[in-house]
Amino acid sequence: MIESRYTKWIALIAVWTAVGLILSTEVYFTVRVTRPEIQFWDVLASQYARVSLWALLTPVILWLRRVLPLSTWRWVGGVGFHLTLSLAVMSGYYLARIAFVMIKQGEPMADFWEVAWVNFFGRNLIDVVFYWAIMGAGYTFEIYRKYKNEQIKAAQLESRLVQTELSSLKQQLHPHFLFNTMNTIAVLVREARNEEAVSLLSKLSALLRISLDTSRVEEVTVRQEMEFLERYIDIQKMRFADRLSVSTDISTEALEARIPNLLLQPLVENAILHGVAPKSGPGLVRVLGSVLEGRLHLEVIDNGMGIDNAKTDRSREGIGLTNTRERLNRIYGTHSQLVLKSEPGQGTTVSIVLPRRV
Repeated sequence: MIESRYTKWIALIAVWTAVGLILSTEVYFTVRVTRPEIQFWDVLASQYARVSLWALLTPVILWLRRVLPLSTWRWVGGVGFHLTLSLAVMSGYYLARIAFVMIKQGEPMADFWEVAWVNFFGRNLIDVVFYWAIMGAGYTFEIYRKYKNEQIKAAQLESRLVQTELSSLKQQLHPHFLFNTMNTIAVLVREARNEEAVSLLSKLSALLRISLDTSRVEEVTVRQEMEFLERYIDIQKMRFADRLSVSTDISTEALEARIPNLLLQPLVENAILHGVAPKSGPGLVRVLGSVLEGRLHLEVIDNGMGIDNAKTDRSREGIGLTNTRERLNRIYGTHSQLVLKSEPGQGTTVSIVLPRRV
């Protein structure tokens, strides 16, 4: 807060110093035409006396703008008040200044109003411009501050929505997955396959630990997503035994890209549950990733049962794909693409194209 105040005062001094220098230069070269003996430093002192007053008045004017904005009394009153005040400030300053100069130079005060009239209307209306420039700057900064605050609020709201969405997604995915895994462990224990049961518990523990560590993380690298996915696949392999094989082929460049947390896991789960599980023979799920022309390409492919294209939109648009499609649309808009292709008996491919973020 203190640093912010210092910054504001430094900016105020810097602006009015620059204005004073510009005015001094303009006045010097204008007056020099008729008064070649004039010294630049005399002009500089005179103009800096002028801008120093406005520098001191700036906080007061900005305060008045907040207390009595232009919208006061349906605009007419607000504009009238500030217009009157700007003229009053300018008049008071210059009448006092002219009186001081005339007294100092021994000029008769009987000529005061004539001299004041010439100086006031002939040379000094720029001070009215100063007043309204300060008002305009105040409104400009207020609009900018409101804009930044709205951006911050929008970002905070977006973050809360992402957290809610991610929590909701995990709540939808975890219950049936945990139920199936615990059921598998119970079967292993009943069959006295204790080592396998302990191994599965260990893998489940590792999976849940990663899930907790990233529970509030909106984006992860593809590498982090794959670490989570590998543990998930290990558990599924113990459930499906020789019926499930999974291969991955992801380029180094793709591994470093950032994607929404839990983007691939629902797609792999879909491939296993809807593609491999109904199949009588061995099933294969492939996860591919590459970067082409600055865009991240991800694919989840299975050689499962497949579905008819006419049924594609509704048959596989379960929790996984529906949430994934909605998340991508919200985060990336038209810059993302999700395509589902499937043929009966040939398997299914889910392709995602995203802007590459690192």
